[in-house]
Order: sequence, then structure tokens, then C-alpha cells
Amino acid sequence: MKKIIAAFASIFLLVGCSKFDAINTNPNTPTSVSASMLCTNIILSVTKYNGGDAKSYISENALPKYVGYANEGQLATQYNIIYNGSFGPMTILPDIDKMLGFAVGDPAENGYKGVAHFARAYTFYLLTMRMGDIPFSAANQGEIGNFKPVYDAQKDVFIGILNELEQASAFFAQSPAFEGDPTIFKGDPKKWQRATHAFTLKVLMTLSAKSNDADLRIQQRFAQLVSDNVLLESANDFLGLEYNTVNLHPLYSTNDMFTGRTILSSLVVDHLKQLNDKRLFYFAEPANAQIQAGRLPGDSEAYVGVNAAIDYAAMNTEFSKGSYSKINLRYQTKQNSEPRRLLTYAEQELILAEARVRGWITSGSAEAYYKNGVKAALISMMATDAAYAHGHAITTADIEGYFEGTAAFKNQSSEQLKQIWLQRYLLNFLIDGETAYFEYRRNGYPEFPIDPSTNLNVNSPGSLPLRYLYPSSELNYNSANLRNALDRQFDGYDEINKVMWLLKD
Repeated sequence: MKKIIAAFASIFLLVGCSKFDAINTNPNTPTSVSASMLCTNIILSVTKYNGGDAKSYISENALPKYVGYANEGQLATQYNIIYNGSFGPMTILPDIDKMLGFAVGDPAENGYKGVAHFARAYTFYLLTMRMGDIPFSAANQGEIGNFKPVYDAQKDVFIGILNELEQASAFFAQSPAFEGDPTIFKGDPKKWQRATHAFTLKVLMTLSAKSNDADLRIQQRFAQLVSDNVLLESANDFLGLEYNTVNLHPLYSTNDMFTGRTILSSLVVDHLKQLNDKRLFYFAEPANAQIQAGRLPGDSEAYVGVNAAIDYAAMNTEFSKGSYSKINLRYQTKQNSEPRRLLTYAEQELILAEARVRGWITSGSAEAYYKNGVKAALISMMATDAAYAHGHAITTADIEGYFEGTAAFKNQSSEQLKQIWLQRYLLNFLIDGETAYFEYRRNGYPEFPIDPSTNLNVNSPGSLPLRYLYPSSELNYNSANLRNALDRQFDGYDEINKVMWLLKD
């Protein structure tokens, strides 16, 4: 009898558990991992804004002098101080390996391999641009017991990045469409290949100070990509993310905490005025004091930027008087004020213009590339909600007539380069402040306002810092390799004004 009861009990438990599991399994929650799922996460790690909050977003855009900030205290980056970087982005590397493992045998395996190489290249690019020498060849070796990776020389890191991009391009060229892509490319390998080449051009231009290095083959690589002509094709082409109800713009709904007290810099406002550029009306709100004095929102003179180097107390005093233009209300009132564009056709064309001026390529004209880039930037802005343009929405006529004044392409190459650099600077306003900082570090233009009396960069009061410090955790967990890297680069001293290999002639 006891055996019979035990048997019935076992059957009951088996059936009961089965029903319990069925009832408590969420059909909307995946119970297994796939290459496409990991692909989504990997692409998001590259394209999504990964800062902590709205203030972090503003801080990133204050360093390149897009904005000033009048709120709870002076913003460190506005006054030229930066601290430790992070190797946190490297945590995506194990997921890349897992994605490749799940992709074996998938018809789109080559597409996932392309994403893997692109993501590695992009991740290492940002890290070396921030800090200098970094772990590269020995990164992601924890599974084999290497928890203390050596730091590769920055030159070797860049060679590795360029090789990764070549591999990414080759795999995309051999792949059908793949799943798990959250960008507007939707897994189209041809578009990914074009974006890969656009990014390669950007990396090569970043290395302009090393253009004659035989190992890097910068000019040869650049010319070959232009000759192959597999590049982004129109103003609508970009690698990035659309903001929406799930992926909100970082400044959305922040009200007076951050967005409402963020001021446009005079560097941005004054250049837009000189160019008669209607992006002014999309970027800014008119200054309250100017409206009260009788100017209309459609009058460009109603827009006043702040000297980002001004004393913080003085800036706050003037802000309270309504003296300055705050950033456009669309940033805090729209979930999708504009996409997060990290690689664009507009920037690609401006990079091509610079390459043509430098003599790296012989096809096309620098003026045509320059115009293509600026027109694409303006077309992209046309897609922004015109209700926030203060009655000055950009039109096709504006775009065609843009080059009749100050924006007309100059005759001297030195002036042409300044025009190109300025347009790249304006292109990245409140989208990619880090690129703007990197570009200023490379070319010094447009000239940023720097006041030694307010500059928090005490070791070099006449300049911006040149790099982030290494992660403080490296002192505890990888000190020997960190010390070797510091000795090799910076005379053993981790400091924000030390000149990395990239920036040396």
C-alpha cells in the first residue's frame, strides 16, 4: 500500500511540477540565448549613449565647449578638468565571443563575425583615444587565467583596429542579412560594410599626424577605400539609434534640473550667425532678455551664447538676468528630438574633403566633398520637428544658397581646412561631444575659449587636458603592466596633460 501511495505521489509531483513550470513561464521572456540576441546587446554597447544621466550627457558636451551649465555648481568639464577613464567597455568582449559561438552554422554567421570585428574596433578605438596605450592583444583572456593583461603601444593598437575593420568589411561582404540589429540598417550587411568603411576613414583621419608612417599605410589605405567606393551614400545614411518611447533621448523630461539651465556657448552661436546658418534656431532658444527688449524669436540677434570660460559666479548672475540662450526646448520635451548619429554621410564627406586638401586622394574636388557634407548635415536637420525652429525651418533654397556668403569655399588650403573642421564641429553639436573633443585635440580648431584664471587644469592653465587618467583599479589589480605603460609613454606619471603617441608629430 505504501508503495502504491508513493507511486501516486511521484506521478502527482511530476505532473504538478510540469503544470507549475508551464504556468510560471513568461512567454515574453526568452529562456535561451541566441546569436541574434547577443548581437543586439553588442550593437547597443557601441551605439547607445551609455552615460549615467542627463548631467553626464551635458558634461560630455561641455568639454568641447558646446554648452555652459548654470545649476548646482561649476561643471568640471566646462572648466577643463577630466578624471579617470574606464575599461568598462571591454566587458562586452566575452559576449562577442559567445555570439560567435552561437553563430556557428547560422546562414548569417559571417554577418555576426562582421559585427564582432566592428564592435571590437570601435570599443578599442574609444579606449585608446581616451587614454593612450591600452590592453589589446591580451584583452579578454580571463578564461585562460590571464587577469593582468599587458598594455599594447598605441601604434600597435591602431594597427589592430584597422585590421579588425578590414576583417569586418570582408565578412559583411560575404553575408546575407542577419537578425538582432537595432539600428536603421536592420541587419543589411551592405550598409554595415559601408559604415565600416566610413569609420575606417574616420580612424585614418584621426591619425593624420602619422600620415607618413610606413607601418600604418594611412594614405594608401585611405585612397584604396575611396577607389573601392563602398561608402555611405546619402544624407539619410547613418550608424546610430533612433530615440523612441523605449530609448529616450538623455535630456528628455529633465526640466530645470539640467536641460533648463544649459546654455549655448558663444562659440557655437557666433559661428552659426556668421554663416547665416539656420541650425541656430534648432539648437537654441532666444535669450529672455532679448525678447523682453523687443526682439522676436526669429531674429538671430535674439540669440546670445555664453563665453564658456567665464567665471562661474558671473555666468550664473547673467543667466538669472536672462542674458543667454538656453538649448532648444525640443531636447527636454521630445523623446526623439534627433537620432544618435555616430557615423554619418555628412561627416564622411567632410573627412573626404580634408583628405583631398591634404593630397591623400586625387578623385573628386575638396569643394564638392565639403558641400556634400554640409548639405547632408542641413538635410538631416530638416528632419527635426520644424515646430521648434522658431519660424525658421530649413528649406531646400536655404541649403542651395548656403555657400554664397561666409560658407563659400576658400582659396587657401589652410582656410579650407578650418572651414571643414568647423563644419565637423557644428555637425556633432549635442550628439557626439567626444568626437568634437578628439577633433579639437587633433587640429585646435575652432579655437576654444580658455581663461587661465578659471581653468581647473592647473598643471596647464592655458589649455584643455589631452587625455583621461587610467582606471584607478589598475593600480590594485594590474599595477606592474600599468607602470610599464606609464614609463613607456609618460615618464612614469599618469597625468591629464601628457601627450600620447597619437598626438605627437
